[in-house]
Amino acid sequence: MKRITMLLALSLTAMSGPPVAAHHSFSAVYQADETVRIEGKVVQFQFRNPHSILHVLVPDDSGGATRWAIEWQGATQLGARGMTAQTLRPGDPVVVTGNPGRVAEEHRMLLIEITRTTDGFGWGNRPGEVVD
Repeated sequence: MKRITMLLALSLTAMSGPPVAAHHSFSAVYQADETVRIEGKVVQFQFRNPHSILHVLVPDDSGGATRWAIEWQGATQLGARGMTAQTLRPGDPVVVTGNPGRVAEEHRMLLIEITRTTDGFGWGNRPGEVVD
């Protein structure tokens, strides 16, 4: 009986520990030592946690366009800086600088800075505006 009580106590102790949040390594996905700059129009802004995703359609040299997925801070962090799900809307022209993904064909980037060219709205050049 003493052994069962001890096993039960150990099991409960192990299960009551603090939750561990899983998080991918940015360096495994993005090239932190490189930057790219794109210009295009917002297609979609997924304002969510743990990371928001901005989709931008960028014209290419052949007359077509490439859709980029740009990873950003989560909605909680962006909201604390005054951003909302309506801050960037489909059709908004933007210039985005960021760290490119390790697989070029995926057209992904980790946002460093963004500017909306119609009104000068910007993010990424003030203290605290970094992706962590």
